Amino acid sequence: MKIEIITPETMLFSGDVKLIEVPGKKGAFQILDHHAAIISTLNPGDIRVVLSSGDEKKFPVKSGVVECKSDVIQVLIEK
Repeated sequence: MKIEIITPETMLFSGDVKLIEVPGKKGAFQILDHHAAIISTLNPGDIRVVLSSGDEKKFPVKSGVVECKSDVIQVLIEK
């Protein structure tokens, strides 16, 4: 899957990932390969990304929106 994590100031991350976990408004959820299309607002918390290499990265978020469509994920956040 391809992912972009973007703030109003800069692109924080762009690359291939195995998994992303986000703090959705109705609870945390994960997005994996071939996930159904989804759009969700985000609560404060951490976005956890597992890279294709298996390494993990975390990005703090105050609020934002995540969209997943055709294995392309865009996360727009305020940190």
